[in-house]
Amino acid sequence: MVQQYGDFQLEIYRAGTEGILPRYPVDFQTLEHRAAEMLPEWILSYVAGGCGNEYTQRANIAAFEKWGLIPRMFNGKYERDLSIELFGMHLPTPLFTVPIGVIGLCAQDFHGDLHVARAAARTGVPVVQSTLSTDPMEQLGPALGNTPGFFQLYTPKDRDLALSLIHRAEAAGYQALVVTLDTWVTGWRPRDLNRANFPQLRGYCLANYFTDENFLRRLAAKPEDDVSAAAAEWASQFGYSLSWEDLQWIREATSLPVVLKGINHPDDVRKAIDLGADCIYCSNHGGRQANGGLPALETLPDVVAAADGTPVLFDSGVRSGTDVVKALALGATAVGIGRSYAYALALGGEDGVVHHIRSILAEADLLMAIDGYPTIADLRSEGAIRRMN
Repeated sequence: MVQQYGDFQLEIYRAGTEGILPRYPVDFQTLEHRAAEMLPEWILSYVAGGCGNEYTQRANIAAFEKWGLIPRMFNGKYERDLSIELFGMHLPTPLFTVPIGVIGLCAQDFHGDLHVARAAARTGVPVVQSTLSTDPMEQLGPALGNTPGFFQLYTPKDRDLALSLIHRAEAAGYQALVVTLDTWVTGWRPRDLNRANFPQLRGYCLANYFTDENFLRRLAAKPEDDVSAAAAEWASQFGYSLSWEDLQWIREATSLPVVLKGINHPDDVRKAIDLGADCIYCSNHGGRQANGGLPALETLPDVVAAADGTPVLFDSGVRSGTDVVKALALGATAVGIGRSYAYALALGGEDGVVHHIRSILAEADLLMAIDGYPTIADLRSEGAIRRMN
């Protein structure tokens, strides 16, 4: 029997009859508000902030309100199937958690990457693990259990270091390589700039570098003996601007599926696939990297059309199960949540993330049930979604 994620609401209501209220919020707005009370300002500004005046960040969110589902009646089947096929794997849901370079700091014990991995193991929702973590990938990969993890690569300038990170990800059990294209230099982020706040330059979230032999050979002293020098060396290696020619050696370096993150133009989609990309990741980094651009959701339909059957991952602006359903209706193969699970992690660690994932899936499942779309294929049928004026 297919799991019905909407049944999570029955658990909440039944507990309520015994006077038990949910420990964590089920909606983004309350999560954000409560996390703001919990997180230190320097972490909150990094997670919540965007680029420039944050226009693109706000536009990402508003874009979902410009699309509407059209209910189809006499189609309310008792079971919904949210499962997808990706990289030859059968996944129970189309949800994943996006890479966040300070997710480790969002947990009260500063081991947020581990909390999220364990939440993934409990929910079956894959993690896209950031290169920038507070625990090394060799500890994070096994914590996923039977749930797949995908390793996100910020490609360093040193080719040997890049290859080492890729091969370590393979050995740690990750099942895809996600190469981020839009962060070879950081965008202009006033919230952090006004606080002179860049956690990695203080040595945070660099465990994968500080445990890599190729990186350690570049240092005169161990990272624990001179954190400032180690962080400075990391900064000197971070920020390799990839060209199309680089896709060849990346493709040759691994047998894992290669996912290219940050692609929004149809021409780039077609060229990436021609050069060996296995998956396109439509994203504008949640508005953190470049201001003034189109919302990622606006580019998604053209990206899907150009991909012509190649899987398309999507993130940016997703705040609810309703948003997830709309992105799926527009053709996304799988949809990533970002800031929301960071806030859930701040409030409740592993349990908070599990609760949040179940809330997102429950809302998506119930929406599909009530609107008469029992499968994701039904959501993508003609007339399922329409742009509103």
